[in-house]
Amino acid sequence: MTLTSKARADLRARAHHLSAIVHVGHQGLTETVRQTLDDALRTKELVKVQFGKTFDGKPKQIANDVAEQVSADVVQAIGRTVTLYRENPDLHK
Repeated sequence: MTLTSKARADLRARAHHLSAIVHVGHQGLTETVRQTLDDALRTKELVKVQFGKTFDGKPKQIANDVAEQVSADVVQAIGRTVTLYRENPDLHK
């Protein structure tokens, strides 16, 4: 699923007040972190991910890789914080 610019802008506005609930440290995207992110996306749809200062890699590139692994869309990447979105139709019932 590809987000339209209007949908992405709406999601950025909704995410503005959110705190990062998934933190990626120097070990990178471990299976535990991936599972935590997957669970967060399933229950919240819109999730901020914070990459630690000791994390090796470029957050924007990693964000795209992570989003692909959990079937999500990158809403935005600012500094070391990335916002991801994955729709869950069951939440809207």
